[in-house]
Amino acid sequence: MYLLDSTTPSILTVVLLGVGIVFLGLIVIIFMCKVLGWIVGSTTKAEETKAPVVTKTANAPATVSASIENRGEVVAAISAAVAENLGKDVSAIRILSIKKV
Repeated sequence: MYLLDSTTPSILTVVLLGVGIVFLGLIVIIFMCKVLGWIVGSTTKAEETKAPVVTKTANAPATVSASIENRGEVVAAISAAVAENLGKDVSAIRILSIKKV
């Protein structure tokens, strides 16, 4: 028969080559992900070790302009934004004053 010619590769050979190439590709992708994770992890750890720079004003009184209608909501929003930026819980920060810039 024409399909079972000795020059054509056997079905088993084609299947094993296909599966082998797929697994080799997956192993390469896993290796690339681990290397990229290591690179990104080392750069973020270096940034985390730097101390955040906080400037403190000279004991400014805690005053908020009277023109703000929902002062509590504004303070809550600012507290949440500052806490998110610092990577801390909202209860771990204390806002002394809010001034319009």
